[in-house]
Amino acid sequence: MPDFNPFSFDLPVAEIIPQVQSQLAKANSVIIQAPPGAGKSTLLPLALLDEPWIAGKKIIMLEPRRLATKSIAQRMANMLGENTGETVGYRIRFESAISAKTRLEVITEGILTRMMHSDNELQDVGLVIFDEFHERNLHAEVALALCREVQQVLRPDLRILLMSATIDTAELSSLLGSKVIQSQGRQFPVEVNYLGEADEYSIGEDTARQIIPLTKKHKGDFLVFLPGQGEIKKAEEILRRALPDDVVVPLYGQLSPSEQNRAILPHPSGRRKVVLSTDIAETSLTIEGVKVVVDSGFAKSNRFDARSGLSRLVLHRISQDSADQRSGRAGRLTAGHSYRLWTKATQAQLAEFRTPELMEADLTGLVLDMKAWGKDDTRSMTWLTPPPAGTLALSEKTLESIEALEDGKLTAHGREIHELPCHPRIAHMLLYAKKARQLGLATDIAAILEERDPLPADAGVDLNLRVEALRRFRSRGASIAKIKKIEKIAAQYRRMFGVDPQNDPVDPWQTGLLLAYAYPERIAAARPGNNAQFQLSNGKIAQIGHRDDLAHESWLAVAHVDAREGMGKIWLAAPINPKDLAPMLKSRDVLEWDRKKGGLIAHSEIRIGAIILGKRPSTNFDKSQATQAILDAIQEEGELLLDFNEDVLQLIYRVQSLRTWNPGQDWPQWSERILCESASDWLNPYLQNISKNEDLQKLDLSQILLHSLPFDQQNKLDELAPQKLQVPSGSQIKIEYREDGETPRLSVRLQELFGLLETPTVNGGKIAVLIEMLSPGYKPVQLTQDLKSFWTNGYFEVKKELKRRYPKHEWPEDPISAEAVRGVKRRL
Repeated sequence: MPDFNPFSFDLPVAEIIPQVQSQLAKANSVIIQAPPGAGKSTLLPLALLDEPWIAGKKIIMLEPRRLATKSIAQRMANMLGENTGETVGYRIRFESAISAKTRLEVITEGILTRMMHSDNELQDVGLVIFDEFHERNLHAEVALALCREVQQVLRPDLRILLMSATIDTAELSSLLGSKVIQSQGRQFPVEVNYLGEADEYSIGEDTARQIIPLTKKHKGDFLVFLPGQGEIKKAEEILRRALPDDVVVPLYGQLSPSEQNRAILPHPSGRRKVVLSTDIAETSLTIEGVKVVVDSGFAKSNRFDARSGLSRLVLHRISQDSADQRSGRAGRLTAGHSYRLWTKATQAQLAEFRTPELMEADLTGLVLDMKAWGKDDTRSMTWLTPPPAGTLALSEKTLESIEALEDGKLTAHGREIHELPCHPRIAHMLLYAKKARQLGLATDIAAILEERDPLPADAGVDLNLRVEALRRFRSRGASIAKIKKIEKIAAQYRRMFGVDPQNDPVDPWQTGLLLAYAYPERIAAARPGNNAQFQLSNGKIAQIGHRDDLAHESWLAVAHVDAREGMGKIWLAAPINPKDLAPMLKSRDVLEWDRKKGGLIAHSEIRIGAIILGKRPSTNFDKSQATQAILDAIQEEGELLLDFNEDVLQLIYRVQSLRTWNPGQDWPQWSERILCESASDWLNPYLQNISKNEDLQKLDLSQILLHSLPFDQQNKLDELAPQKLQVPSGSQIKIEYREDGETPRLSVRLQELFGLLETPTVNGGKIAVLIEMLSPGYKPVQLTQDLKSFWTNGYFEVKKELKRRYPKHEWPEDPISAEAVRGVKRRL
C-alpha cells in the first residue's frame, strides 16, 4: 500500500480515528455513530489497514447495496492513488475486482455468509466492518450473528466494527458489550419544511407538482425520494415537460451502471439535475451538488406473510431515522432545504427506527445457512432482533418440500443446494435440471425469476414468453437493457454448470415442470366452474385475468403470486402436464377435525400438497393422532371452536395488562390467536375425550388457563388485577379490563360511591381505574379518574340533571360525608 496519511483528508471522521484505533487495540467490538458525509465509509477503513492487531490480515467491509459497494471501493482506491483491485477491491454477486494485493474488500452483505461457510474461522480476516447497519438488512443481521459466534467460540481476536448514522446505539451496545464512539461530522444546517400529505394513490404526480414551484425558488440540484419505479416514471414524465431546461434523471437499483452514474455525477455542461430516486440514495452514495431534498415520505418493501407463505410488495410510511437520513442529503456540501410531503402531526406518529428486514422477509435462506453452520435452533444465535418463530417454522417446511431438510436435519441434497449462490428454491430447480439434462432451460428460468419482468404488464403471465424473449435477444442480438441484464445472469449460471446457451423453441410443459420443482407448494389446479381461478397446493386460491392465455389451462406451476386478502393474483406461471407430476404424488392417512360436520374424520388421500386428487374413508388411527388433529384444528380456527366467553376474555385481558404494566415480571403473552396457536402447551391434557364440537364448547377455558399459570402468578393475578373491587356501599363490582393494558373501567352507580375520596387503583396502586358513574337506572352519566375533583365539581352538575328523574334516591349536598347506598335509602 502506498504511503497514506488519513489526516491529510479534510473529513470530519478524522477526529475520531485515534480513539477508534485505541479502542480496537483493546476490544474486539466497537460501534461508530457518524452522520452522512463524515467519511466513515472511506477514510476510517483505510486508516485501520496498518494497525498492529491486523497483523497482515484483511479488512472486510459489508455494504447493503451493489451500487454503493462499487462506488465506495472506487472512492477508496482513488484516495490511495490506485485502481480498484489493488489494495482495495470489491465483490458483488457474479462480479469482483480482487487481486493478490487486495487487503481491503468491500462486499455485499450476503457474500460474507458464503465466505464463512467455506472458512469458519475467517483465518485471513482481522476486521469485519458493517457499514450502514441502521438499514437492518437481513444479510447483515445473519452475518453479524455468525461473526459473533466466531468471536465467542473460535476467534476472540476477530474485530467487529459497526457503523451507522442513525440507530438505537444503546440497544446495540448492550447486545455487543461494545463502546460507542461518535463523530459529530460536519453537517450543514438543513431547513425542514412540511408541505402537507401526498395522496398515496398518486404519489409520483403529487410530488412532481410540488417540485415545479420549488425549482424557481432554489438553485442547485434536487434529490427526490419516491417509493418505486412506477412513481419515478410518473414524476419523470411530468417534470420533463415542465422543466425543459433541467435534467431529470431516475436512480434505482435496476438501472445499468452508466444510467446510475448519470444520476450520481454532476451534469457535464453544468445543467441542474433533478434526481428521482428510491431509498437507494439514502446512505453511502454521494450525489454531488444536491442542495434540496424533496421527500414523498413513502417506501416500498417486500413483506413476507408467514401464514400464506407468500410475499407482497407493500407501500408504507418511512421511519423517523429514514426521514432524517434523507433530509441530511441536502446538507452535505452547504446549507440546504428539505421538503417533506407530510405534516408535523404525521412526523410525530412515524416509527422511531425502521423495522428490521428480518421481521418481514422470507427466511428460507437464513434457516438453510444456520443448518449448514450446525445450528438447529436458529433463535439460539445472538440476534439484535430474534427472527419470528412462525416464519422460521414455515421456512423449515419449505426446505423440507425441496428435500433440503429431513426431520429438521440438513440432507446431502441440502448441502448441494447451500453451495449454490442463489435462493434455495432456484438451487433445487437447477440441481433437478442437471439430472434431467435441462440446464439450458433452467439457467434461463433462474435468471428471469431473479430479475424484474422484462415484458410489459399487458404481456400475459406465461413464463415461456419471457424465455422466448431472452432466446430471441441472444440469437438476434437486440439491445434491450432489461433482457441484457437477465442474459448476464443466465450466462453466469451457464458458466457455473459448464453448459452452452440454448436458443431452440421452448417446450412450455418442460418450463412448467422445472418451475414446479422450485415452487412445489404453488402447483395449481383449475377450480371447476370458476374460470381463471386456481387452487394452489399450499391451500390458497389465486386467479389470472380472464383474457390471459393461461386462464383456461387445467394445471399451472406458479412462480409469482401476491398474498392478497381472500384471493391472490398470479403474475408469473407456466402450464404443466399433470402426467409429469406423478413423482410428486403422495399418499397419506389423514385424521382431521371437520368443524362443519362437528367431529373427527379419518381418510386416506392421494394429493399434491393441498390439492386432493382422491380419497377413501379410513378407520385406523390412535388417540395421539386424534389429539393432534384437534390441536391442528384449534390452531387454525380455535376462535370459533372454543368458548372464548366474557369471563375468559377478561382473564386474558388481566394477564395482558399485567404484562404491559410490569415488563420485568415474565407474564405470558396471551391473546385469542396466540392461545390457539400454542394450545398444545396448555390445553393438551383436556382433549382426551373430545369427539365433537359441543365437547370443545364445554371446556372451561377460564379455569384451564388460570391453572396453566404458576401458583405464585395465580396469587399475583388476584392481588394486582382483581376481578372485583368493593365500593363503600359494600357491593363487589366487576372491573372491566381492556386489551393490551388499556385503562380498566369500573361501572358503578353513583350513590354506591358516596364517601369514597380516592380513586380506586390496581397493579399495586400504580394504575388508577377509570370510573364510569351510572345513574340509578344504570345509564352512564360521567367518566372520571379523579374522584376528588368530581365530588367538588362534576357531582353538582350531575345532581342537577338527575335529581328530577330519580327523586326517591339520595342526592346529598356533601357526597363525601354521605352514607353510600345500593338503592333507595329507607325512610325512618
